[in-house]
Amino acid sequence: MGFIELFLVALGFSMDAFAVAVCAGLSMPKTNMKKALVIGLYFGVFQAAMPLIGYLAAALFASKITSYDHWIAFALLCFLGGKMIVGSFKNEVCPAGEASVKPAQMLPLAFATSIDALAAGVSFAFLRIDIVTAVSFIGVVTFAISLAGVKIGNAFGARFKSKAELSGGVILILMGLKILLEHLNIIDF
Repeated sequence: MGFIELFLVALGFSMDAFAVAVCAGLSMPKTNMKKALVIGLYFGVFQAAMPLIGYLAAALFASKITSYDHWIAFALLCFLGGKMIVGSFKNEVCPAGEASVKPAQMLPLAFATSIDALAAGVSFAFLRIDIVTAVSFIGVVTFAISLAGVKIGNAFGARFKSKAELSGGVILILMGLKILLEHLNIIDF
């Protein structure tokens, strides 16, 4: 997986965190940089940790299923992308009240927005991706996107939330399709 592909995957998986960060920004009367940094760190760390966990778990059995690993990667990415696209059409309201960066609120949010990345880690094991580079990149991109989400939410409101989720879902489906087509030797990137 090249730099551009890795960036697109990282961007796709950071969209849930972006949407929640936009909600956090909405609930702040005035942008608070310390809270924005903490929110970015929670999401960035979890978004990096979950694919690593998935990768380590899948690495134990990846060699046994190499003949159809591309189908697994395709199915997982399409499922996750489809889930994000469906979620983009739901009119979920951001939680009321000012954003809190206490672990009791942030841990469940960070876990919930990164659970999809666990499946990506499984795909990474099948594709033999350099996991240290991948999770580092995903964590940094998610941190930056989440930080921007807090600022955007505070400045512009909720109108970017659904567009971000829709874009992230489309990116993941396209990446899954590309992986499948490459392994079936239909395309060569």
